[in-house]
Amino acid sequence: MFRPEEMVKIEVITLSRFKDPLLTYLHEAGAVEIRELEVGLAQRDSPNEYHRKAASYSITISRLADFLRDYRKSSGGGIKAFIFPPERQKKKYRYEGIEKLIKDVEDFLSVVEPEVKAVENKITSTQTEIEQIKENIAVLELLAAINIDVGYLRHSGLVEVVVGTVERQKFEGMLKELREATEGRVAFVSKEMKDKVLVVFAFLRSDYEKANPVLAKYSFERIEVPKGEGSPDKLIPVYEEKLKEKEKELESAREEAAKIAELYYDDVVFYQELMENERDKATILPMLARTNMTFALTGWIPRKDVPEILEGIKRVTNGKAYINVKEPSNEEIEDIPIKLKNPGWAKPFEMLTEMYGVPMYNEIDPTPIIAFTYSFFFGFMLTDFLYGLIVGIVAALLVKGHKKFNDGTYKFAYTLLWSASFTMFMGILFGSYFGNAGDIVLQYLTGNPNAQFPRITDPLKDPMFVLMLALAIGLAHLFLGYTIGFLVRWKNGDRKGAFLEQFPWMLIILAVVLYAMPSKPGWALMSAKALFGVGLVLFAIGEIAANGGLAALMIISDFFGFVGTWLSYARLMALALATSGIAMVVNVLAGMVWGIKISVVPLGIVIGVIIFFGGQLFSTAINALGAFVHSLRLQYVEFFGTFYSGEGKPFSPFKSKREVSELELEA
Repeated sequence: MFRPEEMVKIEVITLSRFKDPLLTYLHEAGAVEIRELEVGLAQRDSPNEYHRKAASYSITISRLADFLRDYRKSSGGGIKAFIFPPERQKKKYRYEGIEKLIKDVEDFLSVVEPEVKAVENKITSTQTEIEQIKENIAVLELLAAINIDVGYLRHSGLVEVVVGTVERQKFEGMLKELREATEGRVAFVSKEMKDKVLVVFAFLRSDYEKANPVLAKYSFERIEVPKGEGSPDKLIPVYEEKLKEKEKELESAREEAAKIAELYYDDVVFYQELMENERDKATILPMLARTNMTFALTGWIPRKDVPEILEGIKRVTNGKAYINVKEPSNEEIEDIPIKLKNPGWAKPFEMLTEMYGVPMYNEIDPTPIIAFTYSFFFGFMLTDFLYGLIVGIVAALLVKGHKKFNDGTYKFAYTLLWSASFTMFMGILFGSYFGNAGDIVLQYLTGNPNAQFPRITDPLKDPMFVLMLALAIGLAHLFLGYTIGFLVRWKNGDRKGAFLEQFPWMLIILAVVLYAMPSKPGWALMSAKALFGVGLVLFAIGEIAANGGLAALMIISDFFGFVGTWLSYARLMALALATSGIAMVVNVLAGMVWGIKISVVPLGIVIGVIIFFGGQLFSTAINALGAFVHSLRLQYVEFFGTFYSGEGKPFSPFKSKREVSELELEA
């Protein structure tokens, strides 16, 4: 806790024949982050033909999976499936080498791919025919306006027939130029349609080449006349009958696709995952070095995993491997990957730390601290018992449903559950139960118009108390950050930075605390002045050392920057007041309509209940969102700005992704 996992560097050299089983073992173990090896006398490794096949088959199977997924019968879904998602069954595969796996995939594809492709092509071609028929029907409906046998609208012998539309304002000009170009040898039938004109032109074949440029000039949109004989009104039913037949064919093809999906989808996804993991393994090969007989790899591994991984490497290579485990050097500090290490109660909060950035190897991991401060700030801002209860119930259900997956939803819900607990606690302290709704109910039940729940204060009636409390909390938060920064810099040998950049603010904060004491004894006032003076002098020296000629400007800027940072904690008070205010407005609106009646029907009660519960749920959601965002800001901007860089490199192990498959490795 407070420190990342201890990491060591591992180097392995073994025989080439052990490469595939060793990489497979490391991939499944997921404990080593493989790094690029500097190549001297050796050469870079590269994927072989089986790895290239794995990449190709991965793409092929992904396409099959995408197609079958669309026709697979859905099982469940909705809110229940989101809260309590079922675990996916894992199918075991005995891994005997990439060559055997590729052969199994090829055997599988030889059976499944032709069947899937056949029904896919059938669906695609039928859909294309349906779209064409729909287009033909649309054209016939358009041509019905002039009611000419469509047989006359196609080319015949010496006559070229052109059908299409042109903008109404262009029609007369186009017609004039066509007559000039063809010396009057043009016949046409037209029908005005809103802002366009539907026209059928007939030209002599010898005149068509003269007319075509004119049609293009006026943006004449040609219409392809459907096949058939007779008037459009008579042909439309014929095409509609064809459409029904094709739609039946499409439905039949889709039913066939659904049967194939039911039969093969799970296996397709299974082999897809196997191939994607093989493709992932192949991406690591250029980081390795090889000779004709051996290959070598290097990487980082958590110290606690070393014994297990060493035993696994020796087992896979039959003991024929050179293994070297090295401690990281000072020069490698910035290159060491960071894996956070926290107890179970704080582990889900690592998500919040990682959103900002993981610490450097020689920095403090702030996760256990923000587990409390983030949750407390969230509760202070939302500050309503019943709001916290609603958030807590939703979060508890999500935690229960997703715990087995340890996914992002579980981690986020876990942080919300903690935050909801603090919200309920702060709601009790401020006596807020859907704002002042709790007091209204209590007054109704007791008959006492002044009855109210116990509280330390009412935020709406005494905002200054809440503001002072928020600023005091902010001062403590900043003091903690500067203290951590001082200790980290001191431990890392940066004594100058510790004394000139962290320590001055610690003294200034202590001075503010002493000066803010309600009854200031003489010693407190003198101590406050001394601490503030020493802190200000050290701060000025640090600015001069860091900025030289710009020191005077930076002293003013940074000092008031600190004041601004401190005042930023006033958002705790602001959001607490906003929550209480919105809740009270909802209560007032519900009360305004409560007594409305139409005859003897108490319509106001129904409307009031809707306004009350709808408004309070909306208030819960909008204020919880605000509390989430602003609580994070106080961590990332104000708190982390005092000591934390977040510039570490996250640990990214060479690890398989297994959702539906499980490898059985040879002993």
